[in-house]
Amino acid sequence: MIQASTAVPAVVASDWNELAQRVLDGYEITEAEALSIIRAPDAQILDVLSAAYQIRHKYFGNTVQLYYLMNAKSGLCPEDCSYCSQSKISEAEIPKYNFLSRDKILEGARQAYERNSKTYCMVISARGPNEREIAAVEALVPEIKEKYDLKICACLGLLTQDQADRLKACGVDRVNHNVNTSPEHYKEICTTHTYQDRIDTLNAVRNAGIELCSGGIIGMGEQDIDVVRMALQLRVVGVQSIPLNFLIPIEGTPLSGKQDLNPRYCLKTLAMFRFVNPDRELRIAGGREIHLGSMQCLGLYPANSIFVGDYLTTTGQAAEADYKMIEEMGFVVTKN
Repeated sequence: MIQASTAVPAVVASDWNELAQRVLDGYEITEAEALSIIRAPDAQILDVLSAAYQIRHKYFGNTVQLYYLMNAKSGLCPEDCSYCSQSKISEAEIPKYNFLSRDKILEGARQAYERNSKTYCMVISARGPNEREIAAVEALVPEIKEKYDLKICACLGLLTQDQADRLKACGVDRVNHNVNTSPEHYKEICTTHTYQDRIDTLNAVRNAGIELCSGGIIGMGEQDIDVVRMALQLRVVGVQSIPLNFLIPIEGTPLSGKQDLNPRYCLKTLAMFRFVNPDRELRIAGGREIHLGSMQCLGLYPANSIFVGDYLTTTGQAAEADYKMIEEMGFVVTKN
């Protein structure tokens, strides 16, 4: 875990192209340099995005990977995460159901395949999976892989080492478990488990030989330094994929009505994550349609991945609009 300093470092001025070249040469940017990116004047936003694109292009060219998400179990969660419509403290009106049937999970896989997705994400709302849910995943993953050309990402909550090993054995390619924010801010958004609990799960997944997917949510009342420290922590952990969400303030959750974001800040945050984690897959996740608005196409300069379709309990942009956006930006969908 990175060590928190007692004071927020001063913002530093930088030539963005020069900094990008240093990153391409193997340099790891500092906390202060990362802060300078998300605090860059709005007038410099195109310069920041152009520099971030140089890094993105080296590792991913003009390709975009698509992910399709299935909410395999909705609501009924005993945790108190303040951003989540499925938590025990949420009063949001959402569907609530136990683990979906085999046919519904397979139908979701078919839709993922037909939408040209690289990865099918199965998510459950829970502190962690019970035996029946782990067994269901063990049975479904080989069948999905036999029928469709899809990678499988499982998001099942906190995992033990034995559970992670079982996911590896059945063919799960990647496990998602977001750190969500900085270690310092975590206690402000959840009290029923700790930040270290999440790090322990990521370590168990790594020990099992499964790729790590972990990111967070921007706009939960955190400070700039918390956003930077989350990006740096993910670099330390060594995750392969980083989904970056922008808070959807769902009515009925403690964070409903919170509107701290604007498109320019969101774009600079995406650029900062690219500078900090240059060769890692960076995905624009939930909230891009709301908070990036008409500027969301610019997010593809630092990011190389998006979800196509809906999110857990909220709707996303129509798939056709995503395909059009990708094409008009001069990018191509890839499964490699």
